[in-house]
Amino acid sequence: MIKIDIHKSLYGSNGNMELDVNLDIKKGEFVALMGQSGSGKTTLLRILAGLEKAEGSIVANGISWQGMPPQLRGIGFVFQDYALFEHMTVEQNLLFVNKDKELASQLLEMTALKGLAKRNVQTLSGGQKQRVSLCRAMMKKPTLLLMDEPLSALDPTMRSKLQREIKQLHLAFGTTTIMVSHDPSEVYALADRVLVLKEGKIIEDGASDKIMVNKNGSIKVKVLNLSLITNRTVATILLAGELVQVEVDNSVKIGDTIVITLNSQTLGL
Repeated sequence: MIKIDIHKSLYGSNGNMELDVNLDIKKGEFVALMGQSGSGKTTLLRILAGLEKAEGSIVANGISWQGMPPQLRGIGFVFQDYALFEHMTVEQNLLFVNKDKELASQLLEMTALKGLAKRNVQTLSGGQKQRVSLCRAMMKKPTLLLMDEPLSALDPTMRSKLQREIKQLHLAFGTTTIMVSHDPSEVYALADRVLVLKEGKIIEDGASDKIMVNKNGSIKVKVLNLSLITNRTVATILLAGELVQVEVDNSVKIGDTIVITLNSQTLGL
C-alpha cells in the first residue's frame, strides 16, 4: 500500500495552480494517470520518485519516503526518451543497476532482447531502446514502477507489442505501476484503475472500464491508418493492445480521434 498526501504550488497551463493529491494505491495495482498537459501528471511522478520536493507525506508499506533520496525508494522510472547509457551494451545497461545476471537474462528473454544483449544501445531501434529502458527499471525489482508516456514516440505495431510486454512484466513481478498516458485505448489495454487530473486535482478515480468507456459502450481512439476496401473507408486503430480495423466515414483523416462502440467484433472475440 502506498499512501500519498502531497501539496505543491505549480505554474500550470492556465497559470498558478496547486497540486493537491490525497490517495491510496494498493500493492499490485496498475494505475493510469490522465489529464490535459500542464495538469500536474509528470510532476506527481517526479515527486513520487524523489526528483522533486513537495509538502505532505508519501508512505510506502509503512515506511515514510519524506526526505528519502530516490535511490533508496525502490523506484523504477521509464522515461519517454529512454535515458539509457549510450556508451554501454544492452546487458551493461541492466547490470549497471543490479549485478544480477540471472535476472537480466530473464528480463531480456521476456522482452525478446536476449539476442541483442551484447549490442551497443545506440544501434537499436526506438522500440528496442524502450524495451531496454523497461528492463533496466525492472532490474531494481521496484516497489513502484513509474512510466511517463513510455510508448508515445513509437509506431503502432511496436506500441501494441510493448503494451503486452509491459502488462506481462507488471503481472509477473507483482509490481505496483503508475503510468502517464494521453491515449485512451492504451489506458484501456493496461490499467486497472484510472486517475484523471485537472489543474492539480483528481477529478475522476475509478476502474478503467468505467472511466474510459462511456455508458453506451463507446471509447475514443486515434486513427492510425486508412485504406479503401470495396468502396468502404476502413480505419486502423489500436484497441486493448491489438490493431483493429473499423469502417469509418470517408471524411475521417489519419490522426483524427474517433468514437467507436465496443462489441465482440471490435474486441476481436
